[in-house]
Amino acid sequence: MKATLKSLRETKADPAVSIFVKTHREHPENQKDPIALKNQLKVVEERLTNEYDKRTASTILENIQNKTSDLNHNYNLDTLAIFASTDDVQIIRIPIDTAERVVISDRFVTRDLVRDMASAVHYYTVVLTRENARLIEASNDRVIREFDKDHDAQNNMEGIPFPIENNSLYLTGDGGSDRSANNESSSLKEFFNQVDKSVQELWGEHKMPLIIVGDAKNIGYYQEVCDRPDNIIGTVTNATNLEGSAQHIIDSVQEAVEGYRTSLHEAAMGEIDKARGANMLQTDLQEVYRSAFQGVGETLYVRRGYMQPAKIDEQAQTLTMADDATAEGVTDDAVGEIIEHVIHNGGKVVFMPEEMMGEDQPIALVTRY
Repeated sequence: MKATLKSLRETKADPAVSIFVKTHREHPENQKDPIALKNQLKVVEERLTNEYDKRTASTILENIQNKTSDLNHNYNLDTLAIFASTDDVQIIRIPIDTAERVVISDRFVTRDLVRDMASAVHYYTVVLTRENARLIEASNDRVIREFDKDHDAQNNMEGIPFPIENNSLYLTGDGGSDRSANNESSSLKEFFNQVDKSVQELWGEHKMPLIIVGDAKNIGYYQEVCDRPDNIIGTVTNATNLEGSAQHIIDSVQEAVEGYRTSLHEAAMGEIDKARGANMLQTDLQEVYRSAFQGVGETLYVRRGYMQPAKIDEQAQTLTMADDATAEGVTDDAVGEIIEHVIHNGGKVVFMPEEMMGEDQPIALVTRY
């Protein structure tokens, strides 16, 4: 999704149509989604017909129709985002809530999505039992997907696709003997090593942190054999019903997610102090904007919820704060523009709680040099 949003941000089109539709994950609520999509597409049709020539309008509408006619709403998340031009249509299912709207401009509306993605903890959860292993992708407290055999990301894998069954579990009648225990231990370690090979293969595409769920013994075995133990940000041994729904599992790991988020915040304050001492910290909004635009920003720290209207001149690389967000030429969220520039140029963004970054320092940029 990051790559897609980056590509969309770089695209200029006349027109660039951005459509956001509220959707539902579960049946029967998702039966409403085709109607919601149809209603938004009516808005698009009316606006394009009124604002653009017939050829441009019909081309975009036909492109959208071709991409949405057989859309399977059983795979919906919380928002369906559609980005359309005369050349292409991109459809993204997003695990965040956004306002339903249609925006027609010369650029696609990605700023809110980039901000929400940057503020989220995005991770894999590996669920381990003696018999099988599951892999769930999540953002904060919401499931994005559980990997199954039909998932495109698992096509042509060298490892075993998820879910992975343990077909070589060592079973014997003398369950109390030391030899039996050792054989079972070796069998489980070999199984979890195979699981980890698949985890690492999928991890290589996205490099997301891992949370491991299971009983203490199985987690211990997995940690012994995994290739990258430093990727594990939390372990959960008290989750119940490991065969339950993906959302049930993700609900069970939220304490670990919040613990990881807190550790990021604590580490961030140390990085800010270190950068200040090395004269590599900027806190003036104009300086931050220019450095972000030029690709000098390494890590941007932003107080959660901080927004600032401003007039931005990209050619001059200037940002002038404004009081009226609705005034002509004013960007209602200049901070969102800065966030996009930092991510676009390969930097990171960390959102900080208000108690750590207050009114006096709502934004700070650590520069590369």
